[in-house]
Amino acid sequence: MDSNNPIYQTYVKILERELICAMGCTEPVALAYCAAKARSVLGCLPTRIHVEASGNIIKNVKSVVVPNTGGRCGIAAAAAIGVLGGDENALLQVISKVPEETIGKLGSYMEKTEIRTSLLESEHLLDMIVTVYNGDSQAKVRIANEHTNIVLIERNGEVIFRKDLDKEEETTEDVPDYSLLTVRDIYDFACTCNLEDVAPILSRQIEMNTAISDEGLRHDYGANIGKVLLKTGNDIRTRARARAAAGSDARMNGCDLPVVICSGSGNQGMTASLPVIEYARELKADQEKLYRALLISNLITLHAKSGIGRLSAYCGAISAGAGAGAGIAFLYGGDERVISHTIVNALAISSGIVCDGAKSSCAAKISTAVDTGIFGFEMFRNGQQFYGGDGLVVKGVENSIANFSRLGRVGMRETDREILLMMTQND
Repeated sequence: MDSNNPIYQTYVKILERELICAMGCTEPVALAYCAAKARSVLGCLPTRIHVEASGNIIKNVKSVVVPNTGGRCGIAAAAAIGVLGGDENALLQVISKVPEETIGKLGSYMEKTEIRTSLLESEHLLDMIVTVYNGDSQAKVRIANEHTNIVLIERNGEVIFRKDLDKEEETTEDVPDYSLLTVRDIYDFACTCNLEDVAPILSRQIEMNTAISDEGLRHDYGANIGKVLLKTGNDIRTRARARAAAGSDARMNGCDLPVVICSGSGNQGMTASLPVIEYARELKADQEKLYRALLISNLITLHAKSGIGRLSAYCGAISAGAGAGAGIAFLYGGDERVISHTIVNALAISSGIVCDGAKSSCAAKISTAVDTGIFGFEMFRNGQQFYGGDGLVVKGVENSIANFSRLGRVGMRETDREILLMMTQND
């Protein structure tokens, strides 16, 4: 694919936009960012905070440990650390440099500050409003659709900034065209890409995601899924699963190391990258081969996920597991046909695993997703595949991806509501 081709340029833009650094689970960190921005608009430390959040935000913030909060979980902790120590200019690394002294003050600040949470009824699955108060002054910030997409800033009732979410041209400004993602073009791009255009992104992904995986294997985090896996065996397939799971062990349980995310998710970023890195080591693949395999994995993940959306009742690790399987197939010399069948096989097996929020068990779901991606490749390598008519599988990889996307985006909406009800009814 020629570098002047609009598809080539779009893919580079998508990678630059998606493979960014985040410290902590992206939903609580987005909430911290929203709160930090509101505090900066207010101009002083709030004495009262009101958080309105869509169901998917509540679900994904409820049980995950927020970094630099002394092990605290939940919306109040995320909002409080955002206003108390967040850098409103640091986006998804908003709480990455909170001083120890500030962390030590968090408990007393939360005790004396009223922090109220309410469900935000919204057509947008990713939606939050943080309103902060001090005396007669107040400031409000709203983020919707993407984790750092500020759509409203108000101070004392005066609108300082507004982005109309009902106008498509405003919500898609500077956003690359994700509809150009196809398996055929992704494979072509990965094989022919000038690696100088993507090397900084991919080398950062390798470095950061490997570091947090190492951390998860060295220390005690959550259910220690990565360590448990390595106790069951040391073959390459088990190590690939353990690598991705260990990163999630650490990240879901408060580790302050950054990761390079994919499709708005650190867990998906680690699932798409760490198994491919581990297989590349096993196969003694050179750096070029690894980079090209990571292009396959990341872009397939984004392709499979773009039709579902950032948040849903569908576990995003499933899409990333299929992407990892595709990247591993490429490392073994698989062409577009092999990669296509790997994706369909993987999605056919594990689609429908639900997302019940960010927490320790995400690491186990990641292990399952990676195993399914690898098995999807092993199936086709051994002359086996699923055919059109096998459940949601239809003829053609793009048609099958569209079906599984529809399942996650449309079919599981009621599931999403029921999951949220079950998670919050005893609170």
